[in-house]
Amino acid sequence: MSYSKEYKEHIEYTFAAFCKVVLHNAAMSAYRDIGRQRKHEISLDYLMEEEYYSPFTTDRYFERQEISTQPTEFVVCGKIIVIENEQLAKAFSSLSELQKEVLTMYFFFRYTDRKIGEVYGKSRSTVNYWKLAALKQLRKEWERLEDEERKTDTF
Repeated sequence: MSYSKEYKEHIEYTFAAFCKVVLHNAAMSAYRDIGRQRKHEISLDYLMEEEYYSPFTTDRYFERQEISTQPTEFVVCGKIIVIENEQLAKAFSSLSELQKEVLTMYFFFRYTDRKIGEVYGKSRSTVNYWKLAALKQLRKEWERLEDEERKTDTF
């Protein structure tokens, strides 16, 4: 089947118009995406102008501890547990003996909840509840100590 010259020309113009529409829509979509992205981004030049907001942070993992800080020792379940972090030691000392024992058995001695339950004659779910409650209290005490430290640093 042969097509006339006019029909072939019509197909070419139709295809060209279609391509123009597709390219126009793609460009508009890209401009819209870039505009959305710019709304959520902050320029690095702006960040450099601000003195109180620096674009970097320093980890405190490898800072040397002060020489005067001594590790704190706890006797839990007949074993000596040494905690070097002073803030963690303070938070840990605020826990009850049962909570200290449960956390020590779980994290230091690697006992399962079931095995800790056998030691105390309780179910696994009860031990899990004790462990979660102890962790929650430890976290609250840690945050309270951090807030106190932050307040003393600012004044």
